[in-house]
Amino acid sequence: MAYDVEKPDEQWREELSPAEYAVLRQAGTEPAFTGEYTDTKTKGVYACRACGAELFTSTEKFESHCGWPSFYDPKDSTAVELLEDRSHGMVRTEVRCARCGSHLGHVFEGEGYPTPTDQRYCINSVSLRLEPDGD
Repeated sequence: MAYDVEKPDEQWREELSPAEYAVLRQAGTEPAFTGEYTDTKTKGVYACRACGAELFTSTEKFESHCGWPSFYDPKDSTAVELLEDRSHGMVRTEVRCARCGSHLGHVFEGEGYPTPTDQRYCINSVSLRLEPDGD
């Protein structure tokens, strides 16, 4: 798929830290309960750390106690793309930034969370950058 932001792999490696590159460009996962935004309650917009696209807001963030920041919906339906992921012997739905194709995490449905969508976008903190509200 063609993305609005495309860069050679060497440029991504230069611009991202090793941990960011491992998650965003190699579909890795940060260890549970270690991410910067797992428990934050700061109001604002969560943007893609690779390209700056606005992905989620604090309004949709909720406590899932799973070890990663969780959101019940993206900021806009076109902000992310969802792809089937059959890695690690499982079938899951991968979440990627629709602007640059960077891996963000996975979305799970039907887990009984008390959210309007019954979805849990389980997102790696290292793939996000929080832009706090100016209030």
